[in-house]
Amino acid sequence: MTDRFKYRASGSTGSASNGFPIVPNDATELAETVRAIYIGGTGTITLVLSGGAELTFTNVPAGIILPVRAISVKSTGTDATNLVGLV
Repeated sequence: MTDRFKYRASGSTGSASNGFPIVPNDATELAETVRAIYIGGTGTITLVLSGGAELTFTNVPAGIILPVRAISVKSTGTDATNLVGLV
């Protein structure tokens, strides 16, 4: 299969090239800092950004890609579902 973008750097605003399911956890950081989080099910998400700030996003609709560089998604304060970390 041809990949026209194989040798181009993705940069901080480029498309994701990998991803993984996120299970919110108050004690454990994500395996990798994400460039965005896909929200599969409507709700609230509490996360920690790579700079250390803890933020809560409320009423996030399903199907949204939240463009944040996050290191953690907290279980306390998160009821959004089917979260996918994009890297």
